[in-house]
Amino acid sequence: MRHSPDAPGPAVPGPGPGPGRDTVDPCVRVRGAREHNLQGVDVDIPRDTLTVFTGVSGSGKSSLAFGTLYAEAQRRYFESVAPYARRLIHQIGAPKVDTVTGLPPAVSLEQRRSSPGSRSSVGTVTLLSNSLRMLYSRAGTYPPGAPRLDSDAFSPNTASGACPSCHGLGRIHRTSEELLVPDPSLSIRQGAIAAWPGAWQGKNLRDVLEVLGHDVDRPWRELPAAEREWILFTEEQPVVTVHPVRDADRIQRPYQGTYMSAHRYVMRTFSDTKSATLRARAEKFLTDAPCPVCEGRRLRPEALAVTFAGRTIAELAGLALSELDGVLASFRAEGEAARVLAEDLRGRIAPVVELGLGYLSLDRTAPTLSAGELQRLRLATQLRSGLFGVVYVLDEPSAGLHPADTEALLGVLDRLKSAGNTVFVVEHHLDVVRHADWLVDVGPLAGEHGGRVLYSGPPEGLAGVAESATARHLFARPAAVAARPVRTATGTVRVTGADRHNLRDLSVEFPLWVFTAVTGVSGSGKSTLVGQVLAREVDGRLAEADFPVRRLVEVDQKPIGRTPRSNLATYTGLFDVVRRLFTALPESKARGWKAGRFSFNVPGGRCETCQGEGFVSVELLFLPSTYAPCPVCAGARYNAETLEVRYAGLDIAQVLGLTVEAAAAFFADVPAAARSLRALVDIGLGYLRLGQPATELSGGEAQRIKLATELQRLRRDHTLYLLDEPTTGLHPADVRVLLGQLHGLVDAGHSVVVVEHDMEVVAGADWVVDLGPGGGAEGGRVTACGPPAEVAARGEGRTARYLARALGAS
Repeated sequence: MRHSPDAPGPAVPGPGPGPGRDTVDPCVRVRGAREHNLQGVDVDIPRDTLTVFTGVSGSGKSSLAFGTLYAEAQRRYFESVAPYARRLIHQIGAPKVDTVTGLPPAVSLEQRRSSPGSRSSVGTVTLLSNSLRMLYSRAGTYPPGAPRLDSDAFSPNTASGACPSCHGLGRIHRTSEELLVPDPSLSIRQGAIAAWPGAWQGKNLRDVLEVLGHDVDRPWRELPAAEREWILFTEEQPVVTVHPVRDADRIQRPYQGTYMSAHRYVMRTFSDTKSATLRARAEKFLTDAPCPVCEGRRLRPEALAVTFAGRTIAELAGLALSELDGVLASFRAEGEAARVLAEDLRGRIAPVVELGLGYLSLDRTAPTLSAGELQRLRLATQLRSGLFGVVYVLDEPSAGLHPADTEALLGVLDRLKSAGNTVFVVEHHLDVVRHADWLVDVGPLAGEHGGRVLYSGPPEGLAGVAESATARHLFARPAAVAARPVRTATGTVRVTGADRHNLRDLSVEFPLWVFTAVTGVSGSGKSTLVGQVLAREVDGRLAEADFPVRRLVEVDQKPIGRTPRSNLATYTGLFDVVRRLFTALPESKARGWKAGRFSFNVPGGRCETCQGEGFVSVELLFLPSTYAPCPVCAGARYNAETLEVRYAGLDIAQVLGLTVEAAAAFFADVPAAARSLRALVDIGLGYLRLGQPATELSGGEAQRIKLATELQRLRRDHTLYLLDEPTTGLHPADVRVLLGQLHGLVDAGHSVVVVEHDMEVVAGADWVVDLGPGGGAEGGRVTACGPPAEVAARGEGRTARYLARALGAS
């Protein structure tokens, strides 16, 4: 649906009288957007407004907001950069769009799902650490006679500030003989040194030891202590000539072998390997403990000797930001430098606290933060930056937010707009949608059934768009009561004395054979309680004969793969079924082809020009590298000979190009494929293509794929399903589809526990566990427990009033 000044519909400011006009075009005007599933979209969006992009999951909202508008703004910026400098910057390709006019410079605040490094923290993400270090450098209290330190000396990430023992990490990894050799009754030849690598590399180390004169057939415990110490911990790396034992069928020549101790091998693997599997294996032989030199404070003694308000920088960095603000407010600064720096630091802390993140501390490591928390931290930094005249493009800023925190978010978005900026938000939360000045609704459905702008205008005008799924939820009246009767639990799992992160001696019961929602404000301890404490308690008791839970399944939003070679079909196992079907065809049998012939990941059937990628990179030197379809296979990923074999008229590449919905009809007579595809359709993912790369999937889509994979192999054993915010990234219409599947699990005799902020989900649960009352140190306690109606009626905790509204109660 196209909206312009000349078309009927909501009024959009026009561009002015034409050439020589005195006014600037007040709109961003998009013509012919074709990114991903967008179908030649034309749309006009007024600047200096809060515009929300809505639509069901997969409809094309992000393709319009990020893939088109932000990508075009970034492309224009890079064109202004010196050609040589462009080569040093990662650039995304130009979007598929005819024209975009009236577009100011843009700032993107996406929910990045890649994990930041262990040295990244709340302080580094928000730049608050820089201000705190400067405060200590210029206004700190130094010991008598101590020289004044530069601000870098207060950073654990610099050579001048980091503790030399732990290199600024605060913790050290150690190993021991007990970890490296778990069974001392074995000999070296029998595998006593469990930390050694397997296969040839482990055999090589054993052979080198034997050449060095060590007895590799004697039980480990019988070897002299000094010899055991040298074998496990020496830093020496002697080189010897190894004469392998000759096998009857082949000749093995002597070679130069280098010895490496078990300790050296484990430490080198842990620190240098790119393989997550090898790193995890090495970690089994290590213990993690606070550094004995700095006691976990990460800094050199001279930096820790400087104080401000009677505390070291490590002590202030460990406080919740709301507490740190209180310390700075109560401190009577002596000198202009101390006053100015303290006020600046408080000014930077304020927007972080306003966004509901006051429970975080500066030293909280970034990998422990959710994607929503990271995005809000970057948003707080932008709020302080003072930029105006730019477009902010945000990806679901309400993700991970309790309804109470969403109210503060709306205030921040308004402040960004009132500062002279345009704010584009991709969002599903109806409170944010209602708050918008302008809506762009994309749909009507997902994938190839979406990609059209159904409406562009003020929110109230959406009510008249019959095709819009958003309209049906935005203007619907709340239900008076939950329609489904509350189930009765027939057993419980009790957590006692939980003491992790901000949970302090917490005890709570989780009922079984029901649907349980764990709620609470951001940072109250929900994910810790469910994902760590409850999961560990259940996992540790699965072997007990009388324990009612027989199986534990955790469904998170981590990617199902990190490269384009991983896709929906490979993750669900559907690709194995498809390849077996092609292998069983008469043509394949006549040619002697096995299942590997139909994989694009191994040589044989794949196109070797692109090595099964389907595209090739075209280096344009000063312009962004672009990707073009492979000139040989034209994007099919397979060689011509492989594509000659067809199943029911389609070759293997065409099958991978089918949507889940189309594939369900195509494979209706193949039970192994039909079951998997039906599970994906039932959970609302029918619009995805079978060969869609994992890198193109959102966190919500990845989580639903994992859940569908579980649903297709549903077992009778009583299973406990744990899900962390499963509605993240879902339109209200998709939430209802997902809820139907989760309640179906309970009806089938299983238990479901979800961490959730969506009050519609909570209202439909059988049991609610509400944590709080606040976040961080103010959370970690059970504020309410019981059926949703009772929790709402009692009014205890910050969730009650929002739950009452969802239930339609007074």
